[in-house]
Amino acid sequence: MNFIVYDLEATCWRGRPPHGINEIIEIGAVKINPLGAILGSYNKFIKPSVNPILSEFCKSLTSITQQDVDRAKDFPTTIEDFQDWINIHEEDYMLCAWGKFDVQLLQTNCKLHKIDIDWLDFNMNVKDNYHAMKGEHKLSGLKNTIKHEGLEFTGIHHRAISDAENLAKIFIKYIDEWGY
Repeated sequence: MNFIVYDLEATCWRGRPPHGINEIIEIGAVKINPLGAILGSYNKFIKPSVNPILSEFCKSLTSITQQDVDRAKDFPTTIEDFQDWINIHEEDYMLCAWGKFDVQLLQTNCKLHKIDIDWLDFNMNVKDNYHAMKGEHKLSGLKNTIKHEGLEFTGIHHRAISDAENLAKIFIKYIDEWGY
């Protein structure tokens, strides 16, 4: 089984999203085998369709530019490419994200674009598993957890590929201890 440690960035505002939806604008992922070896990485921007113009808040938070998403492919095309990269039809896999927000966001965006969500059934909430394993009740953010583990956060916080690569550090450190 391969582990797909991933992170998403989405359209965002300082309040409720217009039209009630946050759209994925970046997918970052690292594929890890059961021995903890990194098999590859994936990083793509996605062009939002419901709210195509990024807010100033979103651009500031994520460092993703309007040009990045304007040049990107749409969600259905990118998610099909992501599924092919995972190899969902040929290999066993587990989607692994920090918290429940990312898998919920994938489900919402797939439903918006009328894409089957069965491929999302195999997922792990690494944040909950991590805190249960550590016996901690206070749920901390990824960046603080990296620091707590004595690891160095690299890349740009709130960029999907950087967050996925940093989450992969924690995932690999405890590769034999995840309850999946």
